[in-house]
Amino acid sequence: MRMTMVGTGYVGLVSGVCFSNTGIDVTCLDVDEAKIDRLKAGDCPIYEPGLTELMARNTAAGRLHFTTDKAEAYRDAEMIFICVGTPTGDDGQTDLSYVLGAADDIAAVMKNLGPNQPPKVVVMKSTVPVGTTMAVKARIREKAGPDIPFAVADNPEFLKEGDAINDFNKPDRVVVGVEEDWVGERFRDVYDPFVRNGHPIYIMDVLSSEMVKYASNNFLATKISFINEMANLCEHYGANINRVREGMSADVRIGHHFLYPGLGYGGSCFPKDTLACMMMGENVGLDMQLSRAVHEVNQRQRGLFFDKILEHFAPQGGLAGKRLAFWGLAFKPRTDDIRESPALTLVRKAIEHGAECVGYDPVAAANSRRDIGDKLAIADSIYAAAEGADGVVISTDWDEFKSPDFAKLAGLMRSKAIFDGRNLYRRPDMARLGFAYISVGRGAVGPS
Repeated sequence: MRMTMVGTGYVGLVSGVCFSNTGIDVTCLDVDEAKIDRLKAGDCPIYEPGLTELMARNTAAGRLHFTTDKAEAYRDAEMIFICVGTPTGDDGQTDLSYVLGAADDIAAVMKNLGPNQPPKVVVMKSTVPVGTTMAVKARIREKAGPDIPFAVADNPEFLKEGDAINDFNKPDRVVVGVEEDWVGERFRDVYDPFVRNGHPIYIMDVLSSEMVKYASNNFLATKISFINEMANLCEHYGANINRVREGMSADVRIGHHFLYPGLGYGGSCFPKDTLACMMMGENVGLDMQLSRAVHEVNQRQRGLFFDKILEHFAPQGGLAGKRLAFWGLAFKPRTDDIRESPALTLVRKAIEHGAECVGYDPVAAANSRRDIGDKLAIADSIYAAAEGADGVVISTDWDEFKSPDFAKLAGLMRSKAIFDGRNLYRRPDMARLGFAYISVGRGAVGPS
C-alpha cells in the first residue's frame, strides 16, 4: 500500500507517521520547503509526545518520506489523504481554498497518468463543512476529465493534542464515509491494525461522516460551556463546583468527561467547529441557537475570570504597574499549540490594563512570545516567573504546576495572590498558607 498525506500539520503528520508504523509506505507532502527540510533532518516541527521518536524510526526503515514534489507524491499513491488547514474567515465561513487547491493538484497528476491508471481514493481528512467531499469530487472530475478513474471518501480525525499517538493507535472508533463498497473494504484493511482492541469501524455515507466530527466536537464544547455556566452560578450562591461536579458525574447518563470548570475551551477544533456549525445553519436558514450559546458562554468565561483579577487589584490602584506571572500558555497541557488559548487572551487583557506580564510554559513559550511580542517576558521555570510577582495566574494545568513548593513561592512573590483558572489546589490549604486564592466556581479564600 502506498499512501500520501497532503499537509504536514498536526493531523497529516501524526496520521502519516502512525500509518507508516504499520508497514504502509507513506509520503508526506507539503509546499513549505523549510518544514520539509526539517522533517527530512528528523526535526519534528510540532510538539506531540512520542511523535519524534516514531517519526525517526519509520524514516530510518524507509517507510516514511517527505517531499515538496506533488507529482512524486501523487503518482504512485493508492490513497491520498487531504490534511490541509481549513481556517475560519472573518466572515465566519470555512476557508476551503487549501482543500480545493489540493484537489486541483491531484487532478492534474491523475490527468497526466491517463484513463488506464488504477483508481486512486482521495480521502478528506481535514474537518470540512458537510458537502465538501462531494465538492472535491466534482472539482477533480472537472479538472481531470470524465475518463479518469478515482473515488472519494471522508475519514474524520479524532485526535486529542497531547495524546494523539495513543488516540490514533487505539481509537474509540473509526468513521469513514464512502460511496462505493470497495472503498469501504480498503479502509477496513488499512485500519485493521488499529481496531484489534474490538472498537468499531463505522462505514457510512459521506455526508453523515462529515457531520459526525462536527456533532462530536460541538457536543463536547457544550459540556465545557455548561459546567462553566454552572460554576458561575455556584459562585453567586456559595456552592462548590467541585462538589457539584462529583455529584453530577456519578450519574452514568452524564459521566465525568469534559465536565471540568475553568477558562473554557481553546485550540484548533472546538472553537472552529462550533463556529462552523453556526455557519452551516446560517447557510440554510437555520438558527443554531444552542451552538451560538455554547460559543458565547465560552468566550465570556475568559472575561469573567479576568474580572476577578481586576476586582482583586482594584483596592490597590488597579493592574497598572503590577507584575503577573502566567503559568501555562498553551491552550491545554502536553502541546505547544496556542491557537485560541485562553491564557493568551488573559495576557493580552492584562497588558491592556498596564500590567507587566511574564509567562512560563514547558513547550509553548516560544510560540507565545512570537504571538504576543516583547510585551510578554518568558521565564525558564515557574519560580523564575513568580519572582517579584503580585499574582500568579494558572491558565494551563501542566502536571508540574500541581504540587509547587508553596513556601518557596511565597518567598519569591511580592504579593501572595494566586488566580487559579484550573482549580488545582484545595482552598483550605491555600488559606492556611496565607495566599489570596481565587479559582472557578468556588468562593475566594485568604487575605484580600
